[in-house]
Amino acid sequence: MNIQFECPDKVNGVMTITIEQSDYQAEVDKKLKDYRKRAQVPGFRPGMVPMSLIKRQYGTAIKADEVNRVLSDKLFEYIRENKIQMLGEPMPNEEKQTPQDLATDGPFTFVFDIAVAPEFTIELNNKDQVDYYDIAVDDKMIDEQVQMFQSQAGEFVEAQEWSGNDTLTGDLRQLDAEGNTLEGGIETEGGMVMPSYVKGEDEKKKFDGAKPGDIIIFNPKKAYPDNDAEVAALLKVDKEKVKDLDSDFSFQITGIRHFQPHAIDQQLFDRIFGEGNVKDEAEFRQKISDAISTQLAASSDFRFLRDVRTYAENKVGELTFPDALLKRFMETKNKDKEADYVEKNYEGSIKELKWHLIKEQLVAASNIKVEDADVKQVAKGAIRQQFAQYGMNDIPEDVLEKYADEQLKKGDNTEAYVDRAVDLKLMQALKAAVNLNHKKITLDEFNKLA
Repeated sequence: MNIQFECPDKVNGVMTITIEQSDYQAEVDKKLKDYRKRAQVPGFRPGMVPMSLIKRQYGTAIKADEVNRVLSDKLFEYIRENKIQMLGEPMPNEEKQTPQDLATDGPFTFVFDIAVAPEFTIELNNKDQVDYYDIAVDDKMIDEQVQMFQSQAGEFVEAQEWSGNDTLTGDLRQLDAEGNTLEGGIETEGGMVMPSYVKGEDEKKKFDGAKPGDIIIFNPKKAYPDNDAEVAALLKVDKEKVKDLDSDFSFQITGIRHFQPHAIDQQLFDRIFGEGNVKDEAEFRQKISDAISTQLAASSDFRFLRDVRTYAENKVGELTFPDALLKRFMETKNKDKEADYVEKNYEGSIKELKWHLIKEQLVAASNIKVEDADVKQVAKGAIRQQFAQYGMNDIPEDVLEKYADEQLKKGDNTEAYVDRAVDLKLMQALKAAVNLNHKKITLDEFNKLA
């Protein structure tokens, strides 16, 4: 076997592999013997089929499989041993590759185009300064979180007078021009109206001070102009039936449901942070402040890693990529996409590829290794955040473990968790390596940066 690799411009490589008969024949003969032992051919006992017949029927196919196996093994072995940083996969050279007749004994010559990563070196240390934004926690943020917890733990109660976002329940009857119940008209029991969502201002005012037992005369089409779906839902009829409807309706209120946020009390403290972990409102607010600080620190870290990326990309400068070969590779991998897919997406792909190569060097320089435990920790963190969205902040560790194990076993989001684990370790390593330029900032100011 003979392997030659040429890469004069450092990024467009050409690999030529010549396979001789001696490279594959022994394995081909072995497989032919195995086929002969198992072959079922009429007129011959098992194992007694003439080898000439076996070769005629299976020889070329077996040879082709073996040549392809040898070719693949040796190609990637050469790349690995010579530390060639290949991008994508090897592709047949369109100019130098000639058809190979595998019915012969060879030699067989294969020519591949190899996209090689550009050479560069990136190192970050305390001479490199990167901004780090420390987001301040203020009373407004704590108040909003308290209100959210109150809302999540709140409940609907019966009210004696409408206010705010209350829901009115009652019976609707279509009226005629004289204001009497229309015979054969639409009648709906248990209709629900939220006056705060009524669009027509004149109609909305009719509900001011409404109490159970009151009868409100209003026009549903004027209450919800240009929204037949809303009118149909209120009257519990098909949308087509309200298309030309313009009648007033009587609405006799049978009940008012008022949403009552939970009181700020021990029951709420125990619900959010576990029984006995918080004793009073001051501790409650401090716990919330600590939780928000943790969340904001994660946002700051995410922004820091993004700024490191920009800083590192600028430090590395422009890189030369084997554009024609990479575009050809993208076309091959995306044959089902539209004709201009590559042109539309190539620039963005190269930008991501550049960061991937930079990140690889930074990860290697920081000697970062991601273990199974790191991936599980990320999975648990993601699951904990999902529970927190529903106000569940005191999830037992064994529950998190169970959910994480199930997700990782099924492969759900595993690749994303691995990437996140790498990013977390890299971010911590870089925070210790570079010179952090701390900037105190409000959340609104931070959000504007994005």
